[in-house]
Amino acid sequence: MPDSTTVTADAPMFDPKAFRLTEKEAHLTAIARDIGASKFAPRAEEWDREAIFPMQNYRDMHKAGLLGVCVPEENGGFGADYRAYMLTAAEIGRYCGATALTWNMHVCSCLWSGPLSDDLEMDTATRERHRERRVKHYARIVDEGKIYAQPFSEGGAAAAGAAPFSTQAKRVDGGWLINGKKIFASLSGSADFYGILCGEVKEGEKPSRKDTMYIAVPADAKGVKVVGDWDPLGMRGTVSRTLIFEDVFVSEDEQLMPRGVYYQAATRWPHMFMTLSPTYMGIAQAAYDFTVKYLRGEWPGLPPVKRRMFPTKQIAVAQMRLMLEQTKAIWFQAISEACADPSREQILRAYAAQYTVMENANEISQLAIRTCGGQSMLKTLPLERLYRDSRCGALMLPWTAEICLDRMGREALYNPGETDD
Repeated sequence: MPDSTTVTADAPMFDPKAFRLTEKEAHLTAIARDIGASKFAPRAEEWDREAIFPMQNYRDMHKAGLLGVCVPEENGGFGADYRAYMLTAAEIGRYCGATALTWNMHVCSCLWSGPLSDDLEMDTATRERHRERRVKHYARIVDEGKIYAQPFSEGGAAAAGAAPFSTQAKRVDGGWLINGKKIFASLSGSADFYGILCGEVKEGEKPSRKDTMYIAVPADAKGVKVVGDWDPLGMRGTVSRTLIFEDVFVSEDEQLMPRGVYYQAATRWPHMFMTLSPTYMGIAQAAYDFTVKYLRGEWPGLPPVKRRMFPTKQIAVAQMRLMLEQTKAIWFQAISEACADPSREQILRAYAAQYTVMENANEISQLAIRTCGGQSMLKTLPLERLYRDSRCGALMLPWTAEICLDRMGREALYNPGETDD
């Protein structure tokens, strides 16, 4: 990997002038490129090889203010909205996929409880109490550098608001008792708090999606266990082991969202489920960047041998560039129109963008390997890691590639409420 002393500035993935970025977006993406190139890229091989969480990267992000990127300015953060976060995360993913993917889990605790919640319906008293509670979470992040995880996967449809969560919260004096299990729980064993999505247990009533709770569980709370091994194909630094909760008591004030607001978000703010995609947008860019530098003989640490004069290489780079530009275009459009209550066309475009990013990141990585040749497969170079990491994106709930295809086809052919009966 390039040494931090030899890194030259990379061009922005999304040029501020060409894409009409706001001043804040240009500033945040510049911070991400600087810290990504100088600190994250040189360490990425180690996190991947040893399958360990990139804790040092988080310490650096805290110093740079990025842990609080979506914390409102009045609470000490950058106050980034959805698009500003997505663009910044893509630049982080360009240099370390595991850092970007886990950072997403952390940031969503602020994004969901902040800008997204502000778009949703609450009565005056509920909103006031919510704003009081979230200040405590924001202070932990901004002042103390605390890390929040967001383990919602249970292997079913609950994450997308399509079924009740099997992890349960039962009201007791002063708070809640949490029982359940979360799988593929990124940051497990490393986060300070786990933002658990769970269903409220009500005596004599069946579980309801509308009663979904979003509660921050302290990692050191009695009854929290991290179990299982972690030795996957890619995204190894996410350390996504299984979390077990056995009669874990959590105080009332640890709620990240009021009851039912997550369900409202899942149905009214569907772009919230695209926040895994910036990591893979960044990986696609990184695979292209490596190929160009490698063929020009400019990759640090390698002999300055040029391989660009062969027509087959030139055509392959052109194909990669076409795919990259197409991917960036639809993704940028989708994140730019994200809002509460999007139109049918906007939702279909979001599915298309998610699918395109997840599949094209791997296609571009495959083409990069074929173009650069056998040497590119060495673990001392980043391309084989980019390839392995890129293959994981299409599998990730709640919007896997298969789910996106299914929904695009069905929702294009059926209006709401239509059947063939």
